Amino acid sequence: MVASVPEEHKGRAPRSVSFSIFIVSTSRSRGKGKEDLTGKLAVELISGRGHRVVRKEIIPDDASRIRESLERASADSDVILFSGGTGLHPTDVTPDAVEPLLERNIPGFGELFRWLSYSQVGSAAMASRASAGVFRGSLVFLLPGSPDGVELALRKLILPEAAHLVHLARGSH
Repeated sequence: MVASVPEEHKGRAPRSVSFSIFIVSTSRSRGKGKEDLTGKLAVELISGRGHRVVRKEIIPDDASRIRESLERASADSDVILFSGGTGLHPTDVTPDAVEPLLERNIPGFGELFRWLSYSQVGSAAMASRASAGVFRGSLVFLLPGSPDGVELALRKLILPEAAHLVHLARGSH
């Protein structure tokens, strides 16, 4: 049996990739607010699939701090996750800070995420500005701050394709 082109590409992708996780939350970055359940869940899911988490940080909803974190993580991370700051509130600045820096967008991620979210939260899914793209060869995902949203994105979309997408984004054949 002949393997399909996607399966051939996936077969050439690395088995394990490195992740940086940034929880975007002003209250949590100041030591206030609830425990970081979202970050703990992300680490558990990523590690459980055999990938490495090279950093997990809580940063404030601040465009310059978000961009600085992106720059720093791109040096040693295959995949960079930002969780939080993707809604419509005026303090939700993650997409505004990151998207102008992306070299390529992955529009299918946001479309699929909102489609999958609709089954969980109904029409409120349209308020999500979740998105993805490529920055200096690293995949970048902008996710909601909720544990449910992060779990949905990781289980259904990111983890099944992360190594393959890194392989493609870096021009590997």
